[in-house]
Amino acid sequence: MSDANRALKNDDFLDGDDPFLEAADVERLLLGETEDSDAGLFGEGMEDEDPFMAEAETEFEAPQAAEMPERPAIRPEMPDFDAVREELAAMPSGDALYGEVDDDDFLDQPVPRITIGAFCERPETAALIENSANDRRLAKAHVDIEMGGLPAAIERYHDESTPNLLVIESGMRGRGLFDQLEELAGVCDPDTKVVIIGATNDIGLYRELMKRGVSEYIVPPMTPIHLIRTISELFLDPEQPFAGKSIAFIGSKGGVGSSTVAHNCTWALTEGLQSDAVLMDLDLSFGTAGLDFNQDPAQTLGDALSDPDRLDDALLDRLLVRCTDRLSLFSAPATLDKDWDFAPQEYEMVLDKVRRQAPFVTLDLPHVWSPWVRQTLLSADQVVVTVTPDLASLRNAKNLFDLVTSARPNDEAPRVVINMAGMPKRPEIPVKDFAEALGVQPALVLPFEPQLFGKAANNGQMITELDAKSKAAEGFGHLAGLVTGRVAAPPRKRGLFGNLFGG
Repeated sequence: MSDANRALKNDDFLDGDDPFLEAADVERLLLGETEDSDAGLFGEGMEDEDPFMAEAETEFEAPQAAEMPERPAIRPEMPDFDAVREELAAMPSGDALYGEVDDDDFLDQPVPRITIGAFCERPETAALIENSANDRRLAKAHVDIEMGGLPAAIERYHDESTPNLLVIESGMRGRGLFDQLEELAGVCDPDTKVVIIGATNDIGLYRELMKRGVSEYIVPPMTPIHLIRTISELFLDPEQPFAGKSIAFIGSKGGVGSSTVAHNCTWALTEGLQSDAVLMDLDLSFGTAGLDFNQDPAQTLGDALSDPDRLDDALLDRLLVRCTDRLSLFSAPATLDKDWDFAPQEYEMVLDKVRRQAPFVTLDLPHVWSPWVRQTLLSADQVVVTVTPDLASLRNAKNLFDLVTSARPNDEAPRVVINMAGMPKRPEIPVKDFAEALGVQPALVLPFEPQLFGKAANNGQMITELDAKSKAAEGFGHLAGLVTGRVAAPPRKRGLFGNLFGG
C-alpha cells in the first residue's frame, strides 16, 4: 500500500470540512493536546467503528460553490522560507507521522533527471518542497516552486510545455476543483504526471481524482521524505520502470549533416523546451559530439560498452559529461586504435540504463549498416532521417523509410530533414519530389549557410548560441517540438525559404 493510501486510511487529523492544519496544530495533535482525546494518531483509543471508513461507503457529493475557499491570488510573492523552516523544524520525522516505513528500494535510488513544477498555496508547503528538492534523492531533478496553486499553474502553462511532474496544492473540493483540473488538463502535455496536495482525507474525493487521471493525492501533515517517496513511486516503480523517450538521428549517406542536426536539436530540446536529455554519440570512431560541445572527457561510451554489466547509476554519472544544467553528453572515443566491435545486446544494455536517467535520449547514429545500428534504429521511439536534395540521398532515404515503416507499422513514420538546400550551382531534386517519393512532407528544410554552420562547428557552439535569431535556430526549435511532442513556439514563415517547416 502506498504512503498516500495509508495516510488516507489512517489520518484522523482532518475531516471533510477542516482547513489545512498549521504546524503548531500538528504538534499539539502529536502530543495528545486535543479536545478529543479518544482518537489517537493511528486509531489508538478509537471506537470499533472507523468514522472515516464509514464515510467511504457514502457516495461522493460535490459541495456547493459557497462552501469552497476563495480562489488564491495568481502568482503571489514567494514566502520567507527561513521563518517557515523554524516552524517546520519542530515537526516530527516521517516515521512519526506515517508509521514505520515499508522496506522498499524507492529511497535507495535517485529520481531521474526530470523536471518538477510545484504550485503552492501555503508558505509551509513551499518550504517543505524546497527542502525536498535539496535532498540527495532529488539531486538530478529540476524543481521550480511558485505560489498560487492551480490558477497559477493554468496561467503558466498556457504558452509553454508542462514539466514531467506537477505538484499542485489546492484547498478546494468538489465542482470548483474539478473544473480547474479540467482546465489544467487542457494545457498539460500527455506524459505529465500530476500530484495533488489536498486539504481533506476524503476517500470519495481521492477516488474521483484517480478516475480523472491524477497520479496521486496526498494530504498534510507530511515531511520531505513522504513527498520524495511519493515522487519515487511514480518514477521508480519496478513494475513500470521509468524510461526516457529515445530519438534516433541517422543520415541517408555520409556528409549530410545528421550529427549537426542531432546536436542542435538536442540543444533546442534542453534549452528551448527546458527538458533534460542525454545525447549519445554512437559513432565510436569518428564521433564529433565532443568537438561540437567543446568537451574532451577522459571516459567515453566505449568504456561503458566494454563492460555493460558494471554500468550502474553511480558509474553512469561519472561517465556522463554535463554540458549544461539540462544536457548530459555520452561522447564517443573518436579514436582508431580499437575496432569497437560490440554485439547488439551490449548496445541495448547500455541504452536501457541511460534511458533511466532522463526524459529524452537522443542517439547520433553513424552512417554504417550493421546489426546493432538496425536494432537501435528500429527500437527507437522516433526516427529522424537527414538528407541532402540529391538522387543518392533520395534512394537511400526511401530504403530507410521502407524498412522502418514496415518493421514499425504502429509507429509514426520517420521525420525528414532536408539539409543544405539551395547550394549555389548545384542541381537539386525539388522538395516536392522528395515528399512524393517518401510519402511525407519534410519536417524541416535547412538552407545552405556554410558561414553560420562552419563558424559554430569551429567554435564548439550550437547554432542557437551563435545566432538565436537565425532561420536554422528557429528550425531546430521547431524540430525539437515535433520529435518530443512538446510545445514549441509557432514558426514564422519568412524569406526565400518560406517553407522552412514542413508538415
